[in-house]
Amino acid sequence: MGAECRYEVAQAAYVKLALHALKHPSAAVNGLLVGRLIEPSSIPAVISVVDAVPLSHHPHHLPLLPTLELALTLVEDHLATQGEGLAVVGYYHANPRRDDADLPAVAKRVGDHIFRYFPRSAVLLIDNKKLEKAIKGKSREPVVQLYTRDSSKSWLQAGSDGSSQLFLKEPSTNSVLADHVTTKKWEEIVDFDDHLDDISR
Repeated sequence: MGAECRYEVAQAAYVKLALHALKHPSAAVNGLLVGRLIEPSSIPAVISVVDAVPLSHHPHHLPLLPTLELALTLVEDHLATQGEGLAVVGYYHANPRRDDADLPAVAKRVGDHIFRYFPRSAVLLIDNKKLEKAIKGKSREPVVQLYTRDSSKSWLQAGSDGSSQLFLKEPSTNSVLADHVTTKKWEEIVDFDDHLDDISR
């Protein structure tokens, strides 16, 4: 289903998910992607990812369906009050190890869950090695790998055939990310785990 889609990631969403990974460098982090289908009749259809909602830095929390359901309900309720036609359009994940570039089973399960509500959903896997280069100002390449679900219900990395379905809306996004790293903006990132620990956050 995702094969006929183009995913445009806004700077705010991209920087937030990267900062979430940087805040917890030795933990698996994950969150939801928020956006909208902006050109459903075009080929390819365009999904605009405008924001990211950090969920967890405790890997044992997210596989629990009640925790995921609660987070999804809270996010969807909030989006409904905004009246901007936004929805949960995907999921992001960062592995705890620098050299681990495989999409884990938990990311596939969460992606499958979101797919039931948004059949053009995407999973973004943060590439820790690319993230290191980007924050040092050595790369303009996206620090995420795009996975989409095919007709056999498998999550496959997009672009392995040389095509690209993932685009950063603003070309200077990695420079902005590097600037945010120098000012330690990751300290401002609060995920759902943090909220459960202290509901004032």
